[in-house]
Amino acid sequence: MLTEFTWNGKMVFEAKTESGHSVVMDAKPEVGGEDNGPRPMELLMVSLGGCTAMDVVSILKKMRVDLESMTVNIHSEQAPEHPKIFTKINIEYNFTGRNITEKNVKKAIELSQEKYCSVTAMLKEKAEITCQWNIINKQLS
Repeated sequence: MLTEFTWNGKMVFEAKTESGHSVVMDAKPEVGGEDNGPRPMELLMVSLGGCTAMDVVSILKKMRVDLESMTVNIHSEQAPEHPKIFTKINIEYNFTGRNITEKNVKKAIELSQEKYCSVTAMLKEKAEITCQWNIINKQLS
């Protein structure tokens, strides 16, 4: 996989992915940036959330779960000293739909965390990753 980075002055970098998409990153003003984009560590959490969310939705669709919406919130902690790696990560999944079962949700999350999500596989080597979920089942109208 090829990712190209172009320095755009100060601490701004534009990354171009192999699939042709661009992401602008920047640092906070205290370290010479202008806050014109997310930080690299923020993007790592974006990658984690995207990876596991896509897995879980795909698995629930295969289970024929009537999922109307899903959100993911990630709360993370970093070590205080450089390289300030992530030490704790909590992934909160929120599901809305009809007839969503605890069993299906738990299975989908477990499969993502233990088998499919490559970002989780890398991060769990150094960080404690926990998961929780909330289910809102709507009534049939």
